[in-house]
Amino acid sequence: MTRRPDTLAERSRRAVWHPCTQMKRHEREPLLAIARAQGPWLFDTDGRRYLDAVSSWWVNLFGHGHPQLRAALAEQLATLDHVMLAGLTHEPVVELSERLAVLTGLGHAFYASDGASATEIALKMSAHSWRNRGRPQKCEFVGLAGGYHGETVGALSVTDIALFREAYAPLVRLSATVPSPDTRHAAPGEDAVAHARRCAAALEDYFDRHHDRTAALIVEPLVQCAAGFGMHDPEYLRLARALCDRYQVHLICDEIAVGFGRTGTLFAHQQADIQPDFICLSKGLTGGTLPLSAVLTTDAVYEAFYDDLASRGFLHSHSYTGNPLACRAALTVLDLFEQPIDGEPVLTHNRRTAARLTALCGPLSAHPCVRAVRQLGMLWAWDIDDGGAAGFSSAYHLAAREQGLLLRPIGNTLYFMPPYVLDDEALEQLAGGALRALEVSLA
Repeated sequence: MTRRPDTLAERSRRAVWHPCTQMKRHEREPLLAIARAQGPWLFDTDGRRYLDAVSSWWVNLFGHGHPQLRAALAEQLATLDHVMLAGLTHEPVVELSERLAVLTGLGHAFYASDGASATEIALKMSAHSWRNRGRPQKCEFVGLAGGYHGETVGALSVTDIALFREAYAPLVRLSATVPSPDTRHAAPGEDAVAHARRCAAALEDYFDRHHDRTAALIVEPLVQCAAGFGMHDPEYLRLARALCDRYQVHLICDEIAVGFGRTGTLFAHQQADIQPDFICLSKGLTGGTLPLSAVLTTDAVYEAFYDDLASRGFLHSHSYTGNPLACRAALTVLDLFEQPIDGEPVLTHNRRTAARLTALCGPLSAHPCVRAVRQLGMLWAWDIDDGGAAGFSSAYHLAAREQGLLLRPIGNTLYFMPPYVLDDEALEQLAGGALRALEVSLA
């Protein structure tokens, strides 16, 4: 492909350091320059459209350019764009905190800008609360093998992705990991529930030896996205909750990627009928419009900080904490969950959409190179056996672009995480194009 040096893609390659990217790859793989977006579609600078089948890194819920979100942001911008939250407050942050408390059963919302920041907040809040209770030795954390909770230094301490751990190990106090209940790791003949129980037994063994120094267990409930969309049975969450109670360890549910309907319920942990001590929210919180994250916790944790001494307060801030525009976007997203799509409640509509797409993906799931087919709510994943060839993810990404699809496999795992507003045409293009792209990339 011939590229003029003045194209937007080439200017970006020269001027922008793109996230989590080996920039040299873009010498041979042109960046895709997007000019505009509408609904589930992205349009490049040449006018070609692409189905945003990964929701622009898992953030978009109700489509790009949603008229209600646009109107709400314009109205908020005309009223209050930003004010610091230290010593001041405003209507959007108060209302959002109240509504999230009702939805989660947790309160005292603390705000930041992104998922990694939410992880940092939850970890700091957990350890500091134990310190304030006179148990400063409880300052260590444990997560699941393959867990991912962000890429800032604190978040990396509980992220078990080899690429990150090896690169930044000298900077990070690495936390312990326990076996993941990901059903792909089950023993032969072991079902998902039995595997979850075996992994919970390993967690119990860890707590038995280390609970006196462990502040919290952090988990991605039901789906470990960055680990190739490994899915597990809710039984693990039920048992983990009971173990955390028994050993006096906080349970942090990282719902950054899986919250807001992705798994079929508003929050994934609800499928286990449990209550975490902390919940981390981001990504879909603003429907893909503005950066915002939130951490909610229990009255007991909050009360551990409530004191006359500043040193016993929670020591964390950033300039845009609780930004009114972002909070207004989040409130509008919550409004959209209360409004029907095609005459149905959102989660009911999603179940119908998921059943339709799963059926359309039958030929893809039956492909001889596909392994470990799995689906939960509005998430789909397939492991691809490419015969050991290198570069499957990049090859598939480019092949999918030729089919008018934005898809970015994680290693050899192909996944869909689309917006909730796909019509029949989009569903057919996604299922058919994904299969054609697989055949091209394997060839």
